[in-house]
Amino acid sequence: MLIETLKSAARGARHLPDRLLHPWRRRSSLRRLARLPGPGTVLFVCHGNICRSPYAAAVARRLLPATVAVESAGFIDADRPSPPQAITVAGERGLDLSPHRSQVIELGHVREVDLIVVMDSEQRHRLVSSRPELGGRVVLLGDLDPEPITRRTVLDPVEQPAEVFRSCYDRIDRCVDVLAVLWRAPGGDGTQGQSGKLE
Repeated sequence: MLIETLKSAARGARHLPDRLLHPWRRRSSLRRLARLPGPGTVLFVCHGNICRSPYAAAVARRLLPATVAVESAGFIDADRPSPPQAITVAGERGLDLSPHRSQVIELGHVREVDLIVVMDSEQRHRLVSSRPELGGRVVLLGDLDPEPITRRTVLDPVEQPAEVFRSCYDRIDRCVDVLAVLWRAPGGDGTQGQSGKLE
């Protein structure tokens, strides 16, 4: 029992910076996004492009202006479908992931994308280390979360029960809604939204 308690405490301490830095990271991300003139293309990226990024893209297509082209991609294995749990949970929210097939990110193509939204800092590092000019255009989705967080990463629910997908998709919903509110706000300054403000 003591060993498990110590392990749990160690895990919590490892992610303490994520919790403490979240308000600052969120404000920084919102300021950066507010400086964009309004992207023509948004690319959502996760590891395999079967669970998180296709769902985020589907939500964004529903919420963002029709003038914004929304895409998704991953780092591995093209032409895979979303798993049944992803399709089921997305379907509960009125979104159809059944036609989705994974795409592998093409670094040449990302130069043409106005905003790239990733799920964790390792994905950001992979993109920016290959294409340093992308630095100002890559945002971590979890940094936009309006609620207190335990992890900066939007955790991958792959091969997990539907309830894990629901929790993941709840967080994606919150974060993508922040993007939509930001770009619907008067003047695009990120200060006004559905409840009157983002902060």
